Amino acid sequence: MQKKSFGKSGLEVSRLTMGCGAVGGLMTKGQPRDQDYAVHWARDNGINFFDTAASYGDGVSETNLGRALQGNTDGIVVSTKVGIKESDLGDVSGTVERSINSSLKRLQLDHVDLLQLHNTVGETDRHGAISADQLFAEVTDAFDKVRAAGKARFFGFTAKGEPDVLTQWVASGAFDSAQIFYNLLVPSAGETSPADYPAVNYQCLLDTAVHNGVGAIGVRVLAGGALSGSETRNPLGMPVVTPIGANTSYAEDVRVALQFMPLIEEGVASSLTELAIRYVISNPALPTTEIGIANIDELQSAAQAVNKGPLSQEGLERVRQIQAGFCVSD
Repeated sequence: MQKKSFGKSGLEVSRLTMGCGAVGGLMTKGQPRDQDYAVHWARDNGINFFDTAASYGDGVSETNLGRALQGNTDGIVVSTKVGIKESDLGDVSGTVERSINSSLKRLQLDHVDLLQLHNTVGETDRHGAISADQLFAEVTDAFDKVRAAGKARFFGFTAKGEPDVLTQWVASGAFDSAQIFYNLLVPSAGETSPADYPAVNYQCLLDTAVHNGVGAIGVRVLAGGALSGSETRNPLGMPVVTPIGANTSYAEDVRVALQFMPLIEEGVASSLTELAIRYVISNPALPTTEIGIANIDELQSAAQAVNKGPLSQEGLERVRQIQAGFCVSD
C-alpha cells in the first residue's frame, strides 16, 4: 500500500489507517482471534497506522491492540488519545500523565508515536464544556511533559468543534496532527460547499493543515456507516450513531448517501463504500484516512478501495454535481 509523508513529523503513513474504535466495533467487541488476524493482515498488507483511544471500550481496544501487537511496533505507527473532563481542569497535567501511563500499560508499550486530545474543541461534548483557550494552554503544556518523559513522540487533536477555533489550532504550530471529519456528505474540509449545506463548515481545514505541516487524518469517512447505503448496523458496532451530514437522524444520512447510487450504476465505483473511500483519498492534502471495521472483510474491502486509487476527474465532477443538488432536511 502507498505511504505518504505525515505533515512535518517525518513519519510515513499508509493511505489507510486501521481504526480501532467502537463505531466499527471489532477491537472493542470482537473475538480475540479475529482481532489478532485483522491486525496481522493489516501489517502484512502495508497498513502501518493503528489508531485507538483510552475511551474505546473503556480501555478494551487498547488492551486488544496491545495483545495483537505483542510489543512489536517495528515499522508501524501507533496512536492513542486522552479526553479531558471538566472535573480534570484542576490537574490537566496529572490527568494526561495518568491517562498515557494507563494506555501504555494496556498497549504493552513504553511509548506511542502519537497522542491526541479527544475533546470537541470549544463546544460541549461527553466530557463537558471546556473553553478552547483553557484546553489549548493546559493540554499543550501537559503534552510537552509527556514528550520530555519519552512517552509520546508527536501530538494532535480531534478537529471537531468550532470551525474558526479548529483552524486556529491547526495553524498554531502546537500540534503535529489533526483528525478531520471529511466525507461525501460533509466535504467542506477540503472544498467549498453549497450555501444550503449543513451548518457545520470545516472549509479549507485540509489546506490549512498542509500549509502548516500538520498531518491530517480523515475520519468518519463512511459517515459512521451511512455511506454503506444501509441503516442496518453490525452487532459489534455502535447501535446508535450521531448523524454526520443531516441535522436530524442517521436515517437521513443514509437517504442522502443513496443519492450517489447512480454513480455506481455508471461504473464510477463498484459500491458506495468504495466510492466514499476513493473520493476522500482523491484529495492530495490528506495523507491517510481512518476506517473503523467490524470484521476482516470490511478491512480488506477498504484496503482494496484505497489500492484502486483516486477517482477520475470525471468521477469527481459527477460527485460534485450530486453534492450541489443536496437537499438535507433541517
